[in-house]
Amino acid sequence: MKKIPVLHEDGHCLVLNKPPGLAVQGGEGVNASLDSILAKEFLSPTRPLLVHRLDKDTSGVILTAKTPDAAAFFSKIIAGRRAVKRYLAVCRTPASPERAQSGVIKTELVIKGIAKHAETAWKILRETHDDDETWTLFELELGTGRMHQIRRSLAQEGFPILGDDKYGDFKLNKQLRKERGLKNLLLHSSRLIIPLPDGGMLDVCAPPPEYFDLLLQDRTLREQKMQARNTAPP
Repeated sequence: MKKIPVLHEDGHCLVLNKPPGLAVQGGEGVNASLDSILAKEFLSPTRPLLVHRLDKDTSGVILTAKTPDAAAFFSKIIAGRRAVKRYLAVCRTPASPERAQSGVIKTELVIKGIAKHAETAWKILRETHDDDETWTLFELELGTGRMHQIRRSLAQEGFPILGDDKYGDFKLNKQLRKERGLKNLLLHSSRLIIPLPDGGMLDVCAPPPEYFDLLLQDRTLREQKMQARNTAPP
């Protein structure tokens, strides 16, 4: 738990900033999970309970409930789509001055053999131009909660998230790993807004990890940082 920042804590919940690479729940081939860490760190009656998930490689805001009643309340809110869940993602996009700056992706995603409607609202927060490439930082908000919804929807639109080893551009990922040291999925759970059992509202944000800057910095700043690292004393 010392390596998992606490974003918010009250009598109802514990909100954490999950690091990338940590599975939320255990399973075959999973050596460590957030669920198992919570089980070890807290006594059984006070153990925080998971109420939603993040992919293993996705970082950011994750909500746990401190009591069974709070867990039931939050689960109902999330299932009823009354929680606002926002994400940040970085993609390679074609340079186009006429491109829209926001919109909604409406698509069908096949889940266990059944096509289900999915909606993801998006807007462009920032673009960095580097030689012939354009790196775009998107903010995305879930309208539905399908498995891998953001990753799959952006890939279907032709803008797979950088570092995605399941739906991504594998050739580009390999190139960026070699040239920029990109080792992570550039998808981050940045904000959660959800009602509380006592009638208040919880609004929690988490800054993206530093590796998001690998592509979003301009070339001059990136080269300065690389030079500083190379010349730093051992």
